[in-house]
Amino acid sequence: MIIDISQEVFGCAVFPGDPSPAGKRIMSIADGDVCNLTSIEMCAHNGTHVDSPFHFYNDGKTIDEVPLDKFVGPCYVAEHNGDVTASDADGILVRARNAGSSAERILLKGKCTVTEGAAGVFAGNNVKLIGNESQTVGPEDAPAAVHYILLKAEVVLLEGIRLTDVPEGAYYLCAQPLNLAGIDGAPCRAILITEQ
Repeated sequence: MIIDISQEVFGCAVFPGDPSPAGKRIMSIADGDVCNLTSIEMCAHNGTHVDSPFHFYNDGKTIDEVPLDKFVGPCYVAEHNGDVTASDADGILVRARNAGSSAERILLKGKCTVTEGAAGVFAGNNVKLIGNESQTVGPEDAPAAVHYILLKAEVVLLEGIRLTDVPEGAYYLCAQPLNLAGIDGAPCRAILITEQ
């Protein structure tokens, strides 16, 4: 079974202050053109997207330099509401391992915020990717500290996913970003694959 955990781009959530995506029809069959053709204007961090280290570090890897194995592979969906503390992060990693899943990719389901303590735990345990339903992994009013910790350790961030109908458990994640040279992040079509 394939489960789409992405937002639709033109109706997606946008981080406060970021521009919303827009599409403009530049050719139209209805107007006598040979085809329909649309241009798209959007922020690299609209809707379901990934952050590369360059998002917060000038010498960090840009999205085209991040190895694709960060975005593709076994993952664990962990349900949590409220702040994710260091202790919570330890527990999530244990649950992932006990479920027979890799603890390298963790997707956080629920209205939660990763704290600096939790970011340190994830960064110190060779986690490749942290995903969350919010448009930012850290507190919305002060996201930088959590990003610094995770991105310095080259933990990529998959933000703006939708997990409402996804039970906690082990899955296979495919969330490859668009190949945008020199950019700090990119939209992606994130899916989970399960044998059920």
